[in-house]
Amino acid sequence: MTASQPLILGEMPSLSKLYVNAAATAARRRILGSHADGVLPAVSHEVRDVRPDVENLTAYQHLLGETASDVLPAGFIHALAFPVAMSVMNRDDFPLPLLGMIHLRNVIEYRRPVRFTEPLDIVARAATLRAHRAGTQLDIVAEVRASGGGDICWSGVSTYLAKGVFLPGIDKASAAVAPQGFSAPDPTALWQLGVDTGRAYAAVSGDFNPIHLSVLSAKALGFRRSIAHGMYLASRALADVGAAKGDAFRWEVAFEAPVFLPARVALDISTAETGDGGWLRSGYVAWSPRSGRKHFSGSVAAL
Repeated sequence: MTASQPLILGEMPSLSKLYVNAAATAARRRILGSHADGVLPAVSHEVRDVRPDVENLTAYQHLLGETASDVLPAGFIHALAFPVAMSVMNRDDFPLPLLGMIHLRNVIEYRRPVRFTEPLDIVARAATLRAHRAGTQLDIVAEVRASGGGDICWSGVSTYLAKGVFLPGIDKASAAVAPQGFSAPDPTALWQLGVDTGRAYAAVSGDFNPIHLSVLSAKALGFRRSIAHGMYLASRALADVGAAKGDAFRWEVAFEAPVFLPARVALDISTAETGDGGWLRSGYVAWSPRSGRKHFSGSVAAL
């Protein structure tokens, strides 16, 4: 999909208002019925001159285990761009229900260090509706550049699943295959995640999706308990990779099974090196030490 001229938003969208509107839209669709036609909105949303808050940055770094620095972590930039992406998914002409959307995958390119003093322009659009064995998936593309027409310094493609939603005109032959079997390696770390993990990450990311906040709010959307944010898990794994990732890198993560809170999560990080000790790539995988079920996996590779 090629987006038309962007819709310039006067200010950063409020995630809380977007979730309230999404709930109202879901209720309206239940009453009136959905008339989705499988066509994504051919427009992008943009917010200009975004200035990160240094106190929020510090709180994020502390929660995720990132080193204190004036450089924005790649996951922090994702959180910064998330309200713009959400505003696209909250449009009246967006064909899938926003609430209950499941996060499947992220591919992020962090092309150069971005400092908190830099004003940024953020643009997001929807792309590539396609079938999934459990419903319909799509990509949300976000790009961040220095304000005033600078080069793209960060870009991300987030893949989401609307479970149980099968749109007309979507070729089911393209549905994703089921995950393969998994044999857990020896862990390099063990995380203890409290029941308040979702609320703690929401406080630094602004993502107050009800599925992450409490048992009651999660059950209202079909989950047996609250679940950890996918980007909390991925960003914490990235922080565990540490300085080996370098200044510019491609970061990938694929989510398989949700982490229901509270939880223990085992993590293994492996790093490949060149003969002279130069770093090439880190891979990581996380799983439940109790059941052995894989939660997510990914990689970080130098650009």
